[in-house]
Amino acid sequence: MSTALRSAPARAARVVSDADFQKFREFFYRKTGIHFDDNKRYFVDKRLVDRMEATGAADFREYFVGLRFEREGQELQHLVNAMTVNETYFLREAYQFDCMSNDILNELVRTKPRGERLRIWSIPSSTGEEPYSIAMHLLEKWPGIDAHDVEILSSDIDTQVLDAAQRGVYSARSIANLPKSWLDKYFTRRGEHEWVISRDLVAAVEFSRVNLSDPADTRRFRDIDLIFCRNLLIYFDDQSRRAAAEAMYDALRPGGFVCLGHSESMSRISALYRVRRFADAMVYQKPLNGEAP
Repeated sequence: MSTALRSAPARAARVVSDADFQKFREFFYRKTGIHFDDNKRYFVDKRLVDRMEATGAADFREYFVGLRFEREGQELQHLVNAMTVNETYFLREAYQFDCMSNDILNELVRTKPRGERLRIWSIPSSTGEEPYSIAMHLLEKWPGIDAHDVEILSSDIDTQVLDAAQRGVYSARSIANLPKSWLDKYFTRRGEHEWVISRDLVAAVEFSRVNLSDPADTRRFRDIDLIFCRNLLIYFDDQSRRAAAEAMYDALRPGGFVCLGHSESMSRISALYRVRRFADAMVYQKPLNGEAP
């Protein structure tokens, strides 16, 4: 009997039934806060079968038992990396960076003790375009950068994209919105279709793996002045969104700000924040001590 014929039954067993999908969806939601609608079924099934094949599991039951009871969480991380979508580019929704440099930071430094560091947190990091856009925008557009110490933190649940962010190699699509002067200043061209970001910028960002739905991950983030959390909450359901809003609220210092994606609204998620409308963008603020939202 040929090898191909012998392996056919194992491949045939690697299917995901309706009950399997429901079981996995509930498990993944508890672990990450990410909810898969029924219309994501093909996306989920394909990646589950890929992970069954990668681990040698004969069927979903064998794979899921191993996933639930593994000690180190390595397979869960592989699965998270496979299931998360990471699509971004430099200076995406750039009006919010303008708002940061024109208004938000200037307001923050007026209310902070002299000499205290500004802390900016970008989550999700994806492959690094957002935190590096923040760094470049500060260097090019915010006059206060010479007088104030700024710390940029960036996090993601996907370890593969964090590795890519720290490698800092980008395609023509990723850099398409960058001014040529920025591209020449902060990147080195490699071949026909790749640009490598300055190692100084890589060193300016502190990357870490964080699950925004896990309090054990988020409680170490405190006294943050500005959070960019854009196009992440669209993957959460209402309960997970409220939990994420509360986690960010706890991470912010009083008076700190949150920038969400253009299709996201904190007002529909949580009553904890004040809506602030600046010339360039609408953002959300944690009230100062004693102020009402």
